[in-house]
Amino acid sequence: MRWYLMFPISYRDLELMLADRGVDVAHTTPFRWIQAYAPEIEKPIRPRLRSSNGSWRVEETYVRAKRRWMYLYRAVDSRGQTIDFLLSAKRDAEAAKRFFRKALGQLHTVNPRTITVDKNPAYPCAIKHLKEDGEMWRFARLRQCKFLNNIVEQDHRRVKRLVRPGLGFGGFHTARRTPAG
Repeated sequence: MRWYLMFPISYRDLELMLADRGVDVAHTTPFRWIQAYAPEIEKPIRPRLRSSNGSWRVEETYVRAKRRWMYLYRAVDSRGQTIDFLLSAKRDAEAAKRFFRKALGQLHTVNPRTITVDKNPAYPCAIKHLKEDGEMWRFARLRQCKFLNNIVEQDHRRVKRLVRPGLGFGGFHTARRTPAG
């Protein structure tokens, strides 16, 4: 399971690697292990994550799940530490609000001082509503700049590297669980 989450290999490649080591396993077995144990691994690790700083970089990327494109929202702090992610079928203000609520609800996050986003018009609307509801610090500054998100753009590479050999995810829940590991 660690090999799949760490290296850009497909489940069939993992089957061949295990066969070289004398373990006879079908390619569906590691897939089931990832789906069953990735959330279980995430539970004890999540509270032990290092506290994030107040400078967030937020971006979304496309991921293929069951022949449909989904949006994977991700946030990292200025040190490159992953804050949180959310998989959504839509790229709108409601999805952005849901993502920010989820990220702010984590134990290792602090209320952001600055939030750097790309030119997606859903982010200002979502942040405005969160500030009005008192869920986000009212002095949090939103920076919409296309080129300041290089940290999170580089962070997307890890997820894309896992997705490419498997030609996308088989379904929404598969796509949600695999990046969690």
